[in-house]
Amino acid sequence: MTPRNTNQGRAALALVAAGSLLLLAACGDDPKPAAGSDTGSGSGSTDSKTIVFSPLGLQIPAMKQLSEGVQAYGKDKGYDVIVQDPKLDPQKQVTDLQTVIESGKAAGVWSLAIAPPSMTALVQVALDKGIPLILNGTPADYGLEGLEPGVSFSTIDYQAEGQAIGEELGNCINEKLDGKAEVIWGDAPPGTAGAEELDTAAVDALKATAPDAEVVSHYTVTDRTAAQTDVGSALQGNPDAQAVMGLNDEGALGAIGAFKSAGKELACVTEGGGNDESLAAAKAGEIYAVVALQFGADMAQSFDALVNMIDDPAATGVQLTVPQEVVKAGS
Repeated sequence: MTPRNTNQGRAALALVAAGSLLLLAACGDDPKPAAGSDTGSGSGSTDSKTIVFSPLGLQIPAMKQLSEGVQAYGKDKGYDVIVQDPKLDPQKQVTDLQTVIESGKAAGVWSLAIAPPSMTALVQVALDKGIPLILNGTPADYGLEGLEPGVSFSTIDYQAEGQAIGEELGNCINEKLDGKAEVIWGDAPPGTAGAEELDTAAVDALKATAPDAEVVSHYTVTDRTAAQTDVGSALQGNPDAQAVMGLNDEGALGAIGAFKSAGKELACVTEGGGNDESLAAAKAGEIYAVVALQFGADMAQSFDALVNMIDDPAATGVQLTVPQEVVKAGS
């Protein structure tokens, strides 16, 4: 992997937060695009070599960095990438994309949809105009019965991610706590994409791996500060707890902070994420295991899939899955 691609991979690792938290963003006002963003209607676009990328919102550092990575990768492939900024507003995302699709200036569009159902009609407009798309999720999320020419998808395998998180937590409990532990459990907010699949798989895997472990308290993961506060409160009621399912980077790092503040040992914590800080914590042994989604690799495969559809409009789209890797001390 080149240095540039390495940076792209690191930049995108925090997308677990996007999958786990940010799809909850509510519709708001339609503010003007931030400096450096573009609705796709400005100069510099061409009919054949312009791709529009619509992330969740550029106020999220990982989204901004990912956007820069997509522009760099696109440049290497001979494409000009225009980045839109929907600011976590589903309606703004649809409106901005509709503008560029109807203008005919884009050869293709890549969108990380904030609310996939809101884009159902837009997807059909793009297909009717012959502008290929790559979208997060699956065809059913956008009202399609299956794969068809002109649209591809990339999704997180939440079940596999949850299974790995729960299994590694069980491994840690068996290794460090003789198979018995009181566990504080991080939950995604209600309505989060993939939350039920991930949680069910994680619970089942923990039970199968360390059947004597007991979940004694739950906290809802929104951000690190809230996680630290909530885990601290859970510790007051469960002072013997030594294990945490942190859900994602913010939940796990917040839990570590809570245990440190309470002067208690956090023997086992696992999560699905993979920003630089959490990976460093895993390498140092503070986090037992991070199930790191490889969004750098997914960025490349997604962009390449879009280019393939541009080159061959008759080709049926593909369903991609974000690769994942378990990172722990010594790995």
